[in-house]
Amino acid sequence: MGMDRRRFLTVAAVAAAGVATGARSAGAVGAFPARARGWRAAPPDWQALRRRLGDRLVLPADPGYGTARLGFNELNDGQLPAAVAKCLSADDVRACLDVARGHGIPIAARSGGHSYLGYSIPATGLVIDLRGMADVKVHRDGTAEVGAGARLIEVYAGLAAAGRLLPAGSCPTVGVGGLTLGGGIGVLARKYGLTCDRLGAAQLVTADSALHTASPGRNENLYWALRGGGGGNFGVVTRFTFDTAPAPGLTVISLAFPAGSVPQVLGAWQEWVARAPEELWASCQIAGGSPPSCRVVGCWVGDPDGANQQVDRLVKAAGTTPTSRTVAPKDYLAAMKYMAGCSKDTVAQCHPTWEGGRLTRTGFVAVSRMLGPQPIDPAKVTDLMTGHTGIDLLLDSLGGAVGDLGPGDTAFPHRNSLASAQVYASATPATEARVKAAVDAVRDGLAGLGAHGAYVNYIDATLPDWGRAYYGENLPRLQLIAHRYDPDGVFAFPQSVTAAPGGFGRAA
Repeated sequence: MGMDRRRFLTVAAVAAAGVATGARSAGAVGAFPARARGWRAAPPDWQALRRRLGDRLVLPADPGYGTARLGFNELNDGQLPAAVAKCLSADDVRACLDVARGHGIPIAARSGGHSYLGYSIPATGLVIDLRGMADVKVHRDGTAEVGAGARLIEVYAGLAAAGRLLPAGSCPTVGVGGLTLGGGIGVLARKYGLTCDRLGAAQLVTADSALHTASPGRNENLYWALRGGGGGNFGVVTRFTFDTAPAPGLTVISLAFPAGSVPQVLGAWQEWVARAPEELWASCQIAGGSPPSCRVVGCWVGDPDGANQQVDRLVKAAGTTPTSRTVAPKDYLAAMKYMAGCSKDTVAQCHPTWEGGRLTRTGFVAVSRMLGPQPIDPAKVTDLMTGHTGIDLLLDSLGGAVGDLGPGDTAFPHRNSLASAQVYASATPATEARVKAAVDAVRDGLAGLGAHGAYVNYIDATLPDWGRAYYGENLPRLQLIAHRYDPDGVFAFPQSVTAAPGGFGRAA
């Protein structure tokens, strides 16, 4: 059974100790924006689309709708789309838009289905499901063509077979599409950059059903926007071309520290990652409690000797001996499976589909901030996490190759950040409001300590000034590009680029 990174943290901690018409999620932001100009009151002609897609168009009365409609986060299960279209090609996507556009319903693409707020499964809307477009083809020159519905473990396996790598995230069932379009923070970012930094070209269908290629030489403004501007804003990407790198040997790192040592470890960790060689990526993961506890998980591009030297530096600086220490060599695929928490599973087991009933989905609330470039006070962070049992603060290091580009070189603006900060907690519909309030308190406390900005891939229902937090000074340019390619708001959703206040969008 595969699992995401949060389940990995729990399992790893235990191991280390031993060695629609339905209601929206309470996390949603308002209603979907007003209907686009020129909308028609009549519903879409679903039968016309069925003649094109056959049983790949799933309507509420059809067998399989109950699972086809689901996203990863169980808190969004009340969102009932009007239809789910399982697309196999860009032409399928164009057919979907030709039928659904202009009828006043929300339209959204779904890759991995991990949108925190369920924006890829809009209530009463059309889900353009891309998961049937998951091929990975590696060319002799090292470029890789990847279908927009591929999940990360599929991408890793396909590249590893060719001796190549792509820097990306740790959760195996996350779709490459949403990850790339929001930037793509991951375990090899300090050496190889963000996932979007490796994007050579993207094929996408815009709101008017036109098929475009965005690359350095074609539709350059659109290409800029697709590298960090967030999924769902500019069209439906159907295929990516990535510039991959040769896959070297890697070393994974896992350290557990005793409860009560968070101030020492966090203080040392911030200085450590800021000065580390770009071959080192590391995450400081703080579990709320009385007192909070922490662990450090990392990946080193190189052999265990080099990794151990780096770990020794951290341990010395922290002045705290870890209760467990793992430094182990892995090949690229094995390292990615380790980070995904499915080391002992097959690739297929690392990404089971919930449609087949094999994946345990989860309910959760998560928000984000961005650290730095200056460190934050470790004692005050410890105070923020004290007593918050069940809340995790995941700090993923940036720097290195991420900072080789400027904040305006791509749409991803956080080039000078020391780390991303994700605040995460499990929740049920009954506990969601209470958990969200506690998670938001940690998020706002981090902002009070100087951690501003936020990561659009951790999209957040109650984030203040979210447009500027996600995009910084890039927001006005992104809004102009979105208006150009989707002037009628066909792809509008509550936190779309054009809905952001304070820029040039509809809500400005």
